[in-house]
Amino acid sequence: MKVRVDPERCQGHTLCAMRAPDTFELSEIDGHSSVVAEEVPADQEADVREAVLSCPERAISLIS
Repeated sequence: MKVRVDPERCQGHTLCAMRAPDTFELSEIDGHSSVVAEEVPADQEADVREAVLSCPERAISLIS
């Protein structure tokens, strides 16, 4: 599974990093999220799925 963050939609709510801190990193400037590594390790998939659901802007997408 791969994960991506749409930088145009992300508003820096930081919820994704709270749900999956090993997958998402936040900009020190504005709090916007980016993906640490596009490929999600199997042991982090549940956390990443929670992060996707927690994003109010729907800026995170999963690719099988």
